[in-house]
Amino acid sequence: MKFDIKRGHGALLEGDGLKNLMVEMFGDVKEENGAYVTSFGATTKFEVKFISKSELEVSTESDKNASEEAMIESNRKYNDFMLKATGFSSKERSKRMQKKAKEGKL
Repeated sequence: MKFDIKRGHGALLEGDGLKNLMVEMFGDVKEENGAYVTSFGATTKFEVKFISKSELEVSTESDKNASEEAMIESNRKYNDFMLKATGFSSKERSKRMQKKAKEGKL
């Protein structure tokens, strides 16, 4: 899924910025096919690709059998990362996605 990056915020992710942010938040990060990949908590695969200064592509896979605590913690870490990476809160990201869906841009 593609997410918008707040204007002026994308420059922080250029070069090694995205990788450094992921290492800071999650620890071990691998590079695969131009994307950074890691796992944490109930999230078995978290893949992030820097498309442009205004767009980030994110893909996740989760362990459906994980404990509720692990799922809550994973969701918190995901939202913390996305706030730092995109500059938008989960509520703001949701509103932007809903607007794009209504406009037929998804």
